[in-house]
Amino acid sequence: MYDVDEIRKDFPILGRKVYGRPLVYLDNAATVQKPRSVVEAMSDEYYNVNANVHRGVHFLSQQATELHEAARETVRRFLNARSTAEVIFTRGTTESINLVAACFGEAFMREGDEVIVSEMEHHANIVSWQLLQARKGIKIRVIPVDGRGELRMDEFERLFNEHTRIVSVTHVSNVLGTVNPVRRIVEVAHAHGVPVLIDGAQSTPHFSVDVQALDCDFFAFSGHKVYGPTGIGVLYGKENWLDRLPPYMGGGEMIGHVSFEHTTFAELPLKFEAGTPDYVASTGLARALDYVSHLGLDAIQSHERGLTRYALDGLRQISGMRILGEADDHDAVVSFLVGHIHHLDMGTLLDRLGIAVRTGHHCAEPLMRRFGVEGTVRASFALYNTRQEVDTLVAGIARVAQMF
Repeated sequence: MYDVDEIRKDFPILGRKVYGRPLVYLDNAATVQKPRSVVEAMSDEYYNVNANVHRGVHFLSQQATELHEAARETVRRFLNARSTAEVIFTRGTTESINLVAACFGEAFMREGDEVIVSEMEHHANIVSWQLLQARKGIKIRVIPVDGRGELRMDEFERLFNEHTRIVSVTHVSNVLGTVNPVRRIVEVAHAHGVPVLIDGAQSTPHFSVDVQALDCDFFAFSGHKVYGPTGIGVLYGKENWLDRLPPYMGGGEMIGHVSFEHTTFAELPLKFEAGTPDYVASTGLARALDYVSHLGLDAIQSHERGLTRYALDGLRQISGMRILGEADDHDAVVSFLVGHIHHLDMGTLLDRLGIAVRTGHHCAEPLMRRFGVEGTVRASFALYNTRQEVDTLVAGIARVAQMF
């Protein structure tokens, strides 16, 4: 049984008050709250195991290294990667995407070559390619989004040509909640001999991801969005691709041998992990992945999608409500505007009612322009949210709308 009341006891922050009202935290697409077990695991490592990992011969270093590499194995199982050599620790989805853009671009792209992204991408999956565009003169091609917030797959297939080198798309839109048909995207791209990078920041917290079943070439996600600590994330890459990419940064850990004449690089995955890793955060990430795996990602998905449908039904009863994103496959994000009320005004007044939502362009300005808006209010749901909180949100929006 999925007992949300019991689950909420694992998150002490959910019991606090804001402006004298119970906190209703609905900013989960930006970051989720952390269960007690994650914080305690990291605290325990700092207090009892702390030592730099790899190469150390003393007991603490050996123990810290074992925890760090055990965390890598936990990630491998979570994604169903073939090998831990395919699991690279980064600072988050943004760094993972930048790593692929920089390294793949250096090795396999030249002036006139093209990357395909979509109109609903987070800035991390746009600007990283623009930086490559400025350096090497590549071109960015864009999959359009229709009025329901779904990718125009017919247009996608027409974007391929002899200059297409890689496709880089989001799994789930952080604005629209649209779950993209990434398996089909991979099939189309591979039919053209083109690899695919998937931004999984908004999918891994909400439903099961199997990178072998998806057959994607690269997959990125962030720890802080899946109940882990900030400052750590993962890049999965097929070993045959990672072997062919040059390193992203130079320094300790990623080397084999160094001389002033010649340097060799470490084997995967260390080739892409220069410097001291956040080995305590990797332990926290592993504990977070164990936490959601224990609850069951299918159960989490069922709970969150039920909340999303319930929220959409309630929001549609409010006069002047405009919801962005009406895709059939819709995950735990709802972005909206009400009448002529500015999104910042709505968010500020909801905050005074104890309701935490996100306002603005959500790092997706091209998508905002596609829908002709400056920004939206975004409510996003997590495994610990309740129908009562959704009722509080709907009542709060109605109250603010009456004020205007």
